[in-house]
This record gives sequence, C-alpha cells and structure tokens, in this order.
Amino acid sequence: MQTEAWTQAVRRQFDLGRLLPLGGPADGTWITEQAAVQALGRAANEVPGVRLESLRIGPAPLGPVSEPAVRPPASAMPPGPLRIEAAFSASLGQPLPETADLLRSRLLDAAARRLGLTTVTADLRITDLHEVPQTGTKARTVASPVTPTPHSTATAASAAVAAAARSSLAVTAAGSPRGPAGDLADVAAGVPGVAGLTTVLGSRPVKTEDRADPPGRRVEVHLAVAPGHHPLQVARAVRAAVAGAAATDAPGPVTVAVLVTETAA
Repeated sequence: MQTEAWTQAVRRQFDLGRLLPLGGPADGTWITEQAAVQALGRAANEVPGVRLESLRIGPAPLGPVSEPAVRPPASAMPPGPLRIEAAFSASLGQPLPETADLLRSRLLDAAARRLGLTTVTADLRITDLHEVPQTGTKARTVASPVTPTPHSTATAASAAVAAAARSSLAVTAAGSPRGPAGDLADVAAGVPGVAGLTTVLGSRPVKTEDRADPPGRRVEVHLAVAPGHHPLQVARAVRAAVAGAAATDAPGPVTVAVLVTETAA
C-alpha cells in the first residue's frame, strides 16, 4: 500500500509540472505548470488553423533570477524570466509565418495578461500540416513534445481531464482542520476570486509553521482561481488577508506564500 501511494504521489507531481513563479519577487506567488499550460492552451485555441500538440513552460536560458520575498513552496522555481516551448500543427490554408507569429503573440499575451507570468520568449516548432483549417485543441500535458497521431485531439482532451482530476482536489474551508490553519483557511476561502482551497499530493490546503529564532510565522496556501478573476490579483488579495488574520496571534512577523493549482483564466 505504501509503495502504491508513493507511486501515485510521484505521478501527481509529474502531472503538476514545475512550480512557476507568478509575478515578481515581492509577490510570493507560484502557479503549477499544469494550470498555466491549460490557460495558455485556451489562448492557442483562438488561433485559426492551429492544433497545439505540446506545451512546456520553464526558465529562460541564462535569465537572471531573484530571491523571493517569502520562502517558496518545496521545489518551486525562483522568480525570473520564463520561456514557453510549444509544438503545433498548422493549416495549409494559412501562411505559416503569419500563423506562427499570431500563435506566439497569443501565448505571450496570455501568459502576461491573463496569468501574470514574466515571459521573454516563446519557441515554436511545427510538427505537421493539415489541409482543412481546424481550431486548436488543448495541449496534451506538460510532458515533452510527442509525435502527433490521427487521434491526437481525443487523446489530448482525455489526458487533460485525467491530469486535472489527479493533480489537485478542491476542498472547502469547512474540511480544513481547526486551529490556526483552519481559521486561516476560512479567511483565504472567503477572498473574492477564490474558487476553493486545494490539496496537492494529499497535503493540507493551508500550512502554518511557527519559528522561535527569529520569531515569526510562515503560511502557505494552495488554491483554485474562479472564472473571470486574475490569478495574480487573487493571490495578492489572499496573501494580504491571510497575513492580517495570522498577525493577531503570531509569535512574530508573518510571511505568506500562495500556490495556484487551478485557474479558469
């Protein structure tokens, strides 16, 4: 049983992908690569004639990194510029340079405007051409590019749904333990734009850690963002609300880190 649970945990972590910095060093917010890929996939769907086959988001080569204002979630990337890597097939009915330029523009715009990611480049790779213009489909997963198949659309859709189901489970504040973590969960869940708190790899949606030297309290919140709300703005509001609530009984200064695991942006 322990081996099976460990295997499932590893698979869930793989589905989540990297934990990407959201905003700047002072924002104390991260987003799972899976959530970001799904949002960018929706933007790619708006480009005529494009079928997105794979999409990854990672650090830009030789890009400068900064020290975050708060301690990040475990294995999270430090704040710094990011690079989008996408593979896609395109329609012969559209000029390829124009299609690629439009796709690159949509991806970079969605990353910055819809999410709040700091991206400097988008590298694109054309995998195939098709005769009939088709609207793009969601990226398969955050995995490496794969060879397209005739069933790529159905496979991508089912993989995205399955990955989302495995990666994080929305929970209500009422399902959180009582005490400081439970009280802060109530505060976080009540911030406008929060669709719900989430558990990742079976962890609690709100973690608290008090330290004696130097005295202080660290809080980490995992959440899903509701449709129509900007992930970075919601995370900032959650950080402010939780920090204010935690300060009433904390042994010292309070720091809050937020991890966005799902978004409809």
